[in-house]
Amino acid sequence: MADRHIISVVIPVFRNEKSVSLTHAALIQLFDFDLNNKYQLELIFVDDGSDDHSLQELIKIQRADSRVKVIGLTRNFGQAAAAEAGFRAATGDALIAMSADLQDPVDLIAQMISHFEGGSDVVVCYRQDRDDGLIAKLFSNITYGILRITYPQIPKGGFDYLLFTRRVLQTILTYGLKGKFFQTEIAWSGYPISFIPYSRKRRVHGKSQYTFGKKLKVFIDAVLDASYLPIRIISLAGVFLSILGFIYAGVVVNAWFFNKTPFTGYAPIIISVLVVGGLNILLLGIVGEYIWRIYDHVRGKPNYVIKDIYQ
Repeated sequence: MADRHIISVVIPVFRNEKSVSLTHAALIQLFDFDLNNKYQLELIFVDDGSDDHSLQELIKIQRADSRVKVIGLTRNFGQAAAAEAGFRAATGDALIAMSADLQDPVDLIAQMISHFEGGSDVVVCYRQDRDDGLIAKLFSNITYGILRITYPQIPKGGFDYLLFTRRVLQTILTYGLKGKFFQTEIAWSGYPISFIPYSRKRRVHGKSQYTFGKKLKVFIDAVLDASYLPIRIISLAGVFLSILGFIYAGVVVNAWFFNKTPFTGYAPIIISVLVVGGLNILLLGIVGEYIWRIYDHVRGKPNYVIKDIYQ
């Protein structure tokens, strides 16, 4: 039994007090019975600053099951940061990232491990369909649609539920994992990816903690951290505006040459100033977002702060 593969399951937790015990029970059922105890299980729950009783529930689970490790963060740093804390603490030959709300079917782990046993370094369960609200679907489609421009191997529905090997983890950790979207780091690593489609279930307990503000932040982080598209838009906008400027200058020169320069030029001047001024502010804002990310990286602040570890 000593040569069993260690499978580390990393689960970020934020306000999931009613579902963590069910998630733990489902994983124990899978590994101890459905998979006949073939693999050595390591469960890592990362409490991302929950303000309910999630941490207390996790501590109870850890005291009853020595395979469980609980990491408590000092505050809410976000799902990506919590996942990173779990990844760095994991000792497994393969790591699985999944949610704590049972929206990701636990039985897919058997298929993921089968692909891993077959030699796959990355196994992605992508959302072919999701029983979520209109806003959630809209943000998901837009975000992943933009990311697919840079990383076409990312499935349309995106993914959070995946398995990857230790060597993939070591690759993405070599440069600090400063991005807020570790899925793109996995895609960037270049390892072949196996795909498993599934339909995401509706949440049974509690409600999603992704408010409109958080969805907007994730969208901005995903686009700016992982895509060159905003910079490309700036470049194309500059070229487009330059061409329009030269064309308009030609029109003005032609009108002057034939003494047809209009006296009433207030409207086009104001429109030009407003349009160009608005674009300048927009483009400067995008550049500012990039500069802030450079500054944040140079400061070297950690993505999370660990308060306690229970093991």
